[in-house]
Amino acid sequence: MKKTFFILFALVSFAASAQKIDKKVVEVSCGECQFKMKGKGCDMAVRIEGKTYFVDGDKIDKHGDAHADDGLCNAVREAEVSGEIVGDRFKATSIKLLPLKKK
Repeated sequence: MKKTFFILFALVSFAASAQKIDKKVVEVSCGECQFKMKGKGCDMAVRIEGKTYFVDGDKIDKHGDAHADDGLCNAVREAEVSGEIVGDRFKATSIKLLPLKKK
């Protein structure tokens, strides 16, 4: 009985820890270069409500030259995202970079 209760508790806790994001505008950039996250190279990350998450389900190079002046290693960009925060990762279903705002 204790084992069943523990398994049920673990499943409920895991489900409760996931946060669904549907078409929200957030900041996106290179986690290591711009958000100062610890990692092993240039990897895409999002900042949602002040917290940063590495992205699964999308790649930094899919959004142009990451090392261009407006690339994700050199600039923090806005993007419309959908997906789910699971633990300390953002599981992306879509990421659409928004046009740069003219200064």
